Order: sequence, then structure tokens, then C-alpha cells
Amino acid sequence: MKWSKTFIYTLKENPADAEIASHRLLMRGGYVRKLSSGVFTYGHLALRVLRNIEKVIREELDKKNCTEVLMPMVQPKELWQETDRWDVWDDILLKLKDRNDREHCLGGTHEEVITDYVRRDLKSYRGMPVNLYQIQTKFRNEIRPRFGLMRGREFIMKDAYSFDVDKEASLVSYEGMREAYHQIFSRLGLDFRGVNADSGGIGGDKSMEFQVLAETGEDALLVSDNSDFAANIEICPAIDFEPKEKSDEPEQELQEFSTPGLRTIATLSDSLNVPACELVKTMYYMLENNEKNQPIAVLLRGDDEVNAVKIKNLLGLPAEPRLLSDQEVKELTGANPGSCGPVGLDIPVYVDTGVSVLKNYVTGANKDDFHLKNVNHGRDFKVAQVADLRLAKPGDASPDGQGRLKLYRGIEVGHIFYLGTKYSESMGAKFLDKNGKLKPIEMGCYGIGVSRTLQAAIEQNHDENGIVWPLSMAPFQVHICHLDPKDEKVNQAAHQIYDQLQAQGFEVLLDDRKERPGFKFKDADLLGMPLRITVGKRGVENGEVELKERKTGASHALALGAVVDFVRAWVAENK
Repeated sequence: MKWSKTFIYTLKENPADAEIASHRLLMRGGYVRKLSSGVFTYGHLALRVLRNIEKVIREELDKKNCTEVLMPMVQPKELWQETDRWDVWDDILLKLKDRNDREHCLGGTHEEVITDYVRRDLKSYRGMPVNLYQIQTKFRNEIRPRFGLMRGREFIMKDAYSFDVDKEASLVSYEGMREAYHQIFSRLGLDFRGVNADSGGIGGDKSMEFQVLAETGEDALLVSDNSDFAANIEICPAIDFEPKEKSDEPEQELQEFSTPGLRTIATLSDSLNVPACELVKTMYYMLENNEKNQPIAVLLRGDDEVNAVKIKNLLGLPAEPRLLSDQEVKELTGANPGSCGPVGLDIPVYVDTGVSVLKNYVTGANKDDFHLKNVNHGRDFKVAQVADLRLAKPGDASPDGQGRLKLYRGIEVGHIFYLGTKYSESMGAKFLDKNGKLKPIEMGCYGIGVSRTLQAAIEQNHDENGIVWPLSMAPFQVHICHLDPKDEKVNQAAHQIYDQLQAQGFEVLLDDRKERPGFKFKDADLLGMPLRITVGKRGVENGEVELKERKTGASHALALGAVVDFVRAWVAENK
């Protein structure tokens, strides 16, 4: 493709609203242009990257006998009511009415639609397993879109759905998709990890995220330094590398003592000369539902942090519980935060496993500027349940017993879920098994953020000059910088190389603009094609051109007749 015949416009300056490197480079390179908050137009270069990603996805899913379909983006309210998600997803769904006053939403996910599609025809065990997928635009009404394509409102997604006769078969499908995802992201040239994760609002009790490692990633990941274990910090079990034994000291008499101005664990630790890990703090949450709001207390060691996702999962809540405000804490306990504790409260108290081995510890007294010493659970307050309720942290033991955990940042680009019968039960998607018994279909769902993967790849692959595309994703494999369009010999050499490479099936961008060489070189680095060929007067007079590798910076002087062979060998070696 010739630059002069296409629509590519780069920017010299970073857009003011672009917060991270990948967003800035997408905008500066003309890959995307913002239409409205969280909504972008994809330029030709971005579209080529998207098509390359989709090609890899299709090839790997085809190997797993998946079938591509295309579902409507506009979905009727009635389907979402069948699964009780119309109100649960109220903040995310963009809802609208047609001219007949019927309510619909723009598709943010397609579990309801695909289940409706399948339940019409899949009536027998003989028709399974089935795995259907689509690549389609979705819309979620994000409150605060940010970071370009990372968290937009409109985005491109691949979503797949498996249908099986029982849980065992469904988990086989799940494992097959896990393998396919590893192949997809490996072929795309990304440094990624598959990590155990929370299922969130999609449902099911088993899920795995695929995270591209990047310093600016929104997600915190904990990875063993001695095994393949990896998990999102939201669900990672917290296990002390050197666990404390349960104290066998006798219980001491409960005592109240004055702690003026000591409202934090740090100041209390310094004043008492007691390590934070031996102090206990109390956090207060509200379990909210339509019938009754229930406050609860959570106890954990002073150097730990509460993991609200673990509370949600422990109690089977639809969403994370809400942390009480300072005023609500004061109304509930009679004291301001920092002087509060579990003693004397008539609410459920949940104790983290790290606290369960302690005795005679210090908590707030529910009286401003006072604390209690020699507090003991069971004796001084009733425990609703002991559970792992804290955030795991670097240095903790790996849950598989091999090594310690290290912290990474990641960008979620894929997520797979075992759904069970969450949707088939509520929507009546049932089949006759081999014994003639009517059963709900077992389901799984599997998503890849196609447009997000595009930007995540840039976040992981860039330098101070621009994008450094992995070969499998690059819009073009070769970028020719034609430095002297007015010189007939140079013009002939540039077009000859361009035609020869295209004839061999390579994707080539020829920069034939009437611009200065320095301007073209900067644009070439910004756009990030794997190979740059410079065709200029001095080189052509000597019968050669310069080929430069974008990733390594390695430069090669090549005879005009050797260019095609070099490119062919390089691409074969770097696939």
C-alpha cells in the first residue's frame, strides 16, 4: 500500500487526554481517533491489526471445532429478565426503546442471546458438545472510560460459549479453550500469564484470566517464583510463608486503656512498641439487598488489608460489600474509626485466619481514644466465621506449596468461565440425556478483548520512539522509506522492491510522500513496522539499500537484488 493513496495522518504532539504510553501512541500514529467518551474510530492501520488478531483467533478456535456465528447487538429486555440480570446490570447496560415502546439494550455480553439461540434446537445429548463463537462490537456504559481502548464503552470482543451434557464434559471444553487461549496469545507474540480469577457478574465457580504483563496494568497478579501458580490478587489465597502457631498462652483479663490521638495502626504500634502484625484492626461493611441492610465487622492483623472479593465469595453475595463511611462507623460503634473494635457489638463478626491464632490482642474499645488489651475471640465476642479474608501479598507462600509469591501488573485481555447451569436453568435450556431424562445444559463462556489486545500489545511493546509491533500483529511487515520521489533511479528502485515483496505475499507500506527524510524516519519509528527499508539516492548509486530491524535496531546494508531473500528468511525465522 502506498502512503499517498491511503488515509494515514500522524500527530507530532501527545494528545492531552492520553494518559498512558499505548494510548498516546495509538493517537499519534493515527491508529484511532476519539469520537466521544470511550468511543473510537479505527483507522486503516488499526483495522489491519485487528484483522491479524482475529485471524489467529479463528485459526486456533477452528482447531478446537468451534463454530462461528454472529448475534444481534440489540437485545430485548425479556431475555435479560429471564436471568434476573436486567436490573443487576443496570449501571452497565445502555437501555433504549423502539418505536413500539419495547425496551432493549445494546449487547454488553451475550449469554442470554446464545442460550436462547441454542435452546430452540439443542434437545438431545447427541448434539453435544457444541462451542459457538462470534467476533463483534459490544457496548458497556462505563461510568468513567479511560486509557483509550483499555476501558472504552464500545469495544470489539470475541465471545464463545460451550454446551455440554454434564460438568465433567464441560470442564473438558473449558480445558480445551484454556489451551486455545495459550496458543492465541503465544502466536500474537505477547508476554502473558493465565491466572486464576474471580468470576464476577458473569457467574460460575471457576474462571481464569489471561493477563498481558505491563507496568501500567490495572490488575495486580501474584505469581510463584518457583512454579506455574498464578492468580489475580482478588482471589489469591493468603498463606504466611512462616505461619504462626496458635498461641498457647493463657487468656488474660480484658483491660481498657487510654490511647489519646492514636487512631492508626502505625501510631499505635509505635506507642505500644508492638509489631503491627500482632495488633488487630476492625473493618466495617454493609451487606446491601432489597429487603434488609446488614452491617458486619471483619477482623484482621494490623499489617493486612481486607479483600472484599473474598467476603463476597464467602457469603455468596452478588457484588462486593460496601465499606461503611466514617459517619456510619460512628453511628454503629459509638466511636470514630481508629478507636473501634468487635467487643460489645451485636453484628456478625468475621475473623481472618491470620487473627485466629492470636491471643490477648489489642483492638479499639468503641470509645474515642481508648483501646482494649487482652481481647480474645470466643470469650469477648462471638465469631460468625473464620476464613481467609485478607489480600495476599508479595512474599507470602505460594498456595501450591512451591516458593513465594511475586507481584506483577497485568492487562486482562481474555477470560474463560465455567458457568455450570446458571443460564440454562433460568432460561429452560434443557436436553434429553441418554436415559431419556430432561437435564439443563452445562455451559462455559470464553471472551477475548480484541481491541483491548491491540492496545495491550503496544503497552508491552514500545520504546521512546514509538510502537514495536510483534510480527504477527503488525499492520505491515515492511515499511519502505522512499527518500527521493523526484529522482527517477531512486523511484524505480523503491517501486521495484515494493512490487517484488508484494508479489511474494509480504505486506508492505511504501512511504512515497514528498516529505523530508527525518520526518519519514520518525513516522516509521512511531508506526512500528518490524522491518524498515530505506531507499535513497546515495545507496541506490552504490546498488544497495539499508534494512533496519525495529525491535533490535540492527541495520543491514543489502544489495538491491538481495532484499526479497533477506526479508523472506527474516520473517520465517521470526514467526
